[in-house]
Amino acid sequence: MSKNTGNNTDNTPTKWELISWELFYDMARQLAFMIQEDEYQPDIIIAIARGGYTPARILSDYLGVMDMTSFKVRHYQAAQKQVEARIEHPLAADVSGRKILLVDDVSDSGDTFDVAIKHIHDCANPTEIKTAVLHHKIVSKYTPDYFTREVKEWHWITYPWAAMEDITGFIKKIKPAVTNYEEVAEKLREDYGMEVPSQLLQDAIKLNRLKIWDT
Repeated sequence: MSKNTGNNTDNTPTKWELISWELFYDMARQLAFMIQEDEYQPDIIIAIARGGYTPARILSDYLGVMDMTSFKVRHYQAAQKQVEARIEHPLAADVSGRKILLVDDVSDSGDTFDVAIKHIHDCANPTEIKTAVLHHKIVSKYTPDYFTREVKEWHWITYPWAAMEDITGFIKKIKPAVTNYEEVAEKLREDYGMEVPSQLLQDAIKLNRLKIWDT
């Protein structure tokens, strides 16, 4: 799940960054080697759903940790931030006595990690918890143990697994509504500084017409 943070109270991004699959994979492997060099060997990897799923799977591969689980913290829906982070689907595995690597895509406000770490301790008594993300925004009140990019200037980050959710969310914010490809592309460029690749934008417009992301 892509996230934004900063001083703009209406959750409108002032700068947008689309992460490619290639860049994501390179960042994930950098993260894995960082953890290896720190000689931290977790017994289990926990992904914070949904943003942490894909990074956690790559880390599992590189770190040789076959034991994975997850739970869901709800904080963002497309470009809309919820009032507060909360557990939506709880941790099912017993992780007592285990060393944990807790993984998400970005450390944003810090609320997600605060809620997630408390939830783990409420459910179990782990030996140790360390956290890992791809991007750490310096405005976050929580600093992960491992991250590959420090984000000093506010901007919205869209990961490749969340492209349709994010882009269709921005399309729905366009007022008055437009459906023509050229008009949508221009409005996204003007309003959000978004240069969306052609195929992604065509797919997002189609999904928006089908009302896939209405909920």
